[in-house]
Amino acid sequence: MEKNNSQNKVGLFDEWAFGKKNYLLFAAGLALVIFGYIFMASGEVNSFQSLTLAPIMLFLGYIVVIPIALVFREKDKN
Repeated sequence: MEKNNSQNKVGLFDEWAFGKKNYLLFAAGLALVIFGYIFMASGEVNSFQSLTLAPIMLFLGYIVVIPIALVFREKDKN
């Protein structure tokens, strides 16, 4: 019976859910977050860059792009 169980086990990386597109989307989201913080830190206190552009970039990175990268799956061609 143990022999049967060992054949049915699926390894952790046998059906890895992340593909190349997932990693590219995650990298894009991470870049948005990093550049958002850079823009926020380098702008003056009451500038467009610090008050508008940086928060929009951070929102898009954290709330839109990174979650899409985590849940995106390509459709099977079969």
